[in-house]
Amino acid sequence: MDETWTRPYPPGPGRWLVIAWEAAALAFLAWVTVRQFDLTGHDVKLVACSLAAIWVIGAHRILRMGAYVGATGLRIHGLLRSRTMSWREVAHVRLHRATQRVGPWEIETGMTVLIERRDGSLVNTELWAKGIDFHARPSLFRAVYQELRARHLASQNR
Repeated sequence: MDETWTRPYPPGPGRWLVIAWEAAALAFLAWVTVRQFDLTGHDVKLVACSLAAIWVIGAHRILRMGAYVGATGLRIHGLLRSRTMSWREVAHVRLHRATQRVGPWEIETGMTVLIERRDGSLVNTELWAKGIDFHARPSLFRAVYQELRARHLASQNR
């Protein structure tokens, strides 16, 4: 039986800004490459098509990034890979106060949702309170966190 995976939140409009930014960056890279190596004709087309293909794949992955829930588990789509785990493998769904170290300073970067597996390992999600999906919608971040917890608890009661 095929599982139906749904994202319990609509993606934020900031994703389109990221995709546009990446298109501009790759166009600049193509221009610099052509100029630097004095490429002409077929070589220019090869560089342009290669970078366009990278952009299309990257844009698709950016649009799909996030946490998806199903009746039997949780799927985390990241930029480079995806993970699927059954609810039985999940020990806890919890909030984590993320920080980054810059030299001697520790900078708080906001809340994220972490999945703690029964084997003790932690799985990062793409759910970040200050990220492109939730920055302007903090109540949606809390609602998604509560939805994941509720689904996990419901699976434990079955």
